[in-house]
Amino acid sequence: MGEATGVLLVNKPKGMTSHDVVNRVRRVFRQRKVGHAGTLDPDATGVLVLCLGYATRVLEYLTADDKEYEAQIVFGTATDTDDATGEVIARRDASALTESDVMSALGKFQGVVAQRVPAYSSVHIQGKRAYERARAGEDFTLPERTVTIYSVDLRSFSSGDSATGNLHVACSKGTYIRSLCRDIGEAVGVPAHMGALNRTRSGVFSIEKTVTLEELETSEHPERALQPVVSALSLSKIFVEEDVANRLSVGQRVWVSRPFEPSGSEDRVSEDRVAVVYDGALVAISEVKDSESDNWLLQPVKVFWKKDR
Repeated sequence: MGEATGVLLVNKPKGMTSHDVVNRVRRVFRQRKVGHAGTLDPDATGVLVLCLGYATRVLEYLTADDKEYEAQIVFGTATDTDDATGEVIARRDASALTESDVMSALGKFQGVVAQRVPAYSSVHIQGKRAYERARAGEDFTLPERTVTIYSVDLRSFSSGDSATGNLHVACSKGTYIRSLCRDIGEAVGVPAHMGALNRTRSGVFSIEKTVTLEELETSEHPERALQPVVSALSLSKIFVEEDVANRLSVGQRVWVSRPFEPSGSEDRVSEDRVAVVYDGALVAISEVKDSESDNWLLQPVKVFWKKDR
């Protein structure tokens, strides 16, 4: 088997780092060129998008994609990691908490919000990762990040001295669901942490499209699980003929027009970068330098297609 190229959707199991998954996939395909788009913590499960071969060159675009999660929030205890792996740092009986209390608080966490990152995270603070400072017992100020939470819904609620709820969250990249659970607890006046996390969507891919590591490792044809690179991109797509593909592939600027496939609901190209497609293959990711009606002047930023590929 030559070098595999494409996008692989793995349903990450609990107890494994994202890099562990990458290593397992490297062994399956017998190649080093494998990377993932968007880390999942070891205890988290769900959609982990991997790129193989020259598809690794689109990782920066896939990492920027929006995500969706199912999360369990546990009321009554807060931890130093904001999830179930940490030490309990606050405790309070949550039996008086009601479903309506939680529902009322959720509105504060929709839209553009400033989110304090967890103490145990990989964010750099003055040259060191936050978790390194936390483990060393250092006193430091946690930075805030601006993220977008498109929706946060309470799907179920169980009352008790350690009440729990199940959340569905749609959010932008960089959103910490651990922080969201902690902050919801603070909003209702009861300490809380994230009990479990499952990523159900990353960009255009849902969990129904994933495969398990066991399925890959026992398959005689694991390459059949690979998705085309072009299918992974959330960018608008412009479809061109071979002569335009050839010109873009050598770095030339080119005016192009319809047909196109917008990334959003509007019938237009709104981004400053688009995916250019010829004969089902990704030719280039191009910058829109100018536009007139349904015509766009494209400057290739990353070229993927060659005539003999």
